[in-house]
Amino acid sequence: MKEYNYNIRIPALLEKEAQEKMAALAVLASHLTAKELTKLAHIVKTDPVKTAMAKKYLGV
Repeated sequence: MKEYNYNIRIPALLEKEAQEKMAALAVLASHLTAKELTKLAHIVKTDPVKTAMAKKYLGV
């Protein structure tokens, strides 16, 4: 699979938090398809109940 480089801005209080977020995003991008990521983003943006359920399930 081909790799692409992007410059992005990550909102965070500290650089360490931004690094953790970027590492997590990289894992998600490598394990989910574009369609799956798009649907996940849609749920997070538009369905607070499902997002809250997912957070509870994850323990966060």
